[in-house]
Amino acid sequence: MSRQDRAPAALALGGLFSLAAAMGIGRFVYTPILPFMAESLNLPADQAGLIASANFLGYLAGALAGASKSLPGNPRVWFLGGLAVSALTTAAMALTGDLTAFLLIRFVGGIASAFVLVFSTTLVLERLNAAGRGGLSALHFAGVGSGIAFSALLVAVLGHFAVGWRVLWLASGAATLLFLLIAAALVPSRSETAGGTAQETPPQTAGPGILNGSVFRLIVAYGLFGFGYVITATFVSTIARTTPALQSTEQFVWFAVGLFSAPSIFVWNRVALRTGARKAFAIACVLEAGGVALTVVSAHPALFLLGAAILGATFMGITALGLIEARRQASPGGPAAIRQMLAVLTASFGLGQIVGPWLAGQLHDLTGSFQVPSLVAAAALLVAAALIIR
Repeated sequence: MSRQDRAPAALALGGLFSLAAAMGIGRFVYTPILPFMAESLNLPADQAGLIASANFLGYLAGALAGASKSLPGNPRVWFLGGLAVSALTTAAMALTGDLTAFLLIRFVGGIASAFVLVFSTTLVLERLNAAGRGGLSALHFAGVGSGIAFSALLVAVLGHFAVGWRVLWLASGAATLLFLLIAAALVPSRSETAGGTAQETPPQTAGPGILNGSVFRLIVAYGLFGFGYVITATFVSTIARTTPALQSTEQFVWFAVGLFSAPSIFVWNRVALRTGARKAFAIACVLEAGGVALTVVSAHPALFLLGAAILGATFMGITALGLIEARRQASPGGPAAIRQMLAVLTASFGLGQIVGPWLAGQLHDLTGSFQVPSLVAAAALLVAAALIIR
């Protein structure tokens, strides 16, 4: 295989490591670590949800900043910088036990995650498409599921040795830093994906009429999806630990989410080729609604793990389908329009994520369980499916 043939695969692999670090670990490692923190710090559900919402508020802020036309620099600098901040903020969680500090650290970490997603996706997909290897985008997006599975194994192995929650955060920060170094090596500063020459495209402005009814429904549906998946994605490990009949699943449930998430992009891309991206998005939302409901309607371990697996098998597929559809709709406006559209969609997604954990914590305090908020989340996913398929 020539260097020119290897370059797109290496680029997509670099994208995988970048999303594994900033998203799979930087954003989602809070889920498997949360039960350890709640037990050691006597952290109530409403405060745990507030910490998660702070991260997603930062994610929203980062997405809005990523939409700025005047943001200087190039995507590689921004996404590598975001990875560095993600590593630092992940490790910094181990240095305090104060709620306010947790909120600030997770807020900054959320900004970093959004920058990595927006700028790495813009850069990697642009170069892959220029090389005629757009199908490798599935490898890039598989980074989130791979990072989730890795973080689940990391926490499970270290937890087996009875380490404290602080060590879990430090180890996660170290892993993020390692993935940063790998991503930096695999994603060059100049494109080598088309004959070894740079493929930088001059900036363009967005074309007229981008925000039509179809795009508006996509944006709203994406926000409902963010709300619909995030409650389970935040509290599923806590549900396992605090439900006696499910305690045997705690070490496996988050790994199941990551394991089924990693190949899901490829699967949903194949579905989209047959049905179209919007119909595939709707189908995945309906399936995910069923998975979210399964995690709270029964205390049977097999059904609980099945619900978690369905969540993993759909949430990254929906994420990628939405971003790819948004990129397609914005492509006439050039790279600047694409970056703006990705950022707006990410902002809608982030808004849904902010509301989800906060509302779940409040409803948990009122009802004593996560059943009601999870069923509300499932309903939101069904509404998202109806909007997108219209």
